[in-house]
Amino acid sequence: MSRGTEEATFLGNLFSGALYKRNQGRLVRRLTAIAIAGIVAFGCWALSAWVENSTQTEGLSAWAQMAIPTVIAVAGIWFAFRVVNYPPFANFLVSVEAELDKVSWASVDYLKRATAVVVCTMMFLGAVLWVYDFLWFQLFTAIGILDAGALSGSTPPVN
Repeated sequence: MSRGTEEATFLGNLFSGALYKRNQGRLVRRLTAIAIAGIVAFGCWALSAWVENSTQTEGLSAWAQMAIPTVIAVAGIWFAFRVVNYPPFANFLVSVEAELDKVSWASVDYLKRATAVVVCTMMFLGAVLWVYDFLWFQLFTAIGILDAGALSGSTPPVN
């Protein structure tokens, strides 16, 4: 029984213009709406390219080929705006922003030092792995397990 109430609330919210907790979680809610709208816009752009190039839509007029993706884009952008104002989702986004405010972020200098350590470690490990690979290749070639000519791009011998 509560399920019908939740669905009615979501549908009522979808066709409403009201903002829920307008001053709380503004940044996260805006970024979420922009991300959803961007995904919808990219999908509509791909749909318009498909409609334009598809042989299945040859009967559509040029107006309809442009109107269908445009209507879907407008509806998707409205949905993105409304979904971030849907109370359960908006409360989640508000609490996400509150938690992000509690995080102690690293300074720029620390971030640069940590990045340099990671890059140098990865380069060192890459060099060590290259040396191991080279040594094992030389060993296996010397004892006849590997055929150096077959690995260099020439055709392998036929048995």
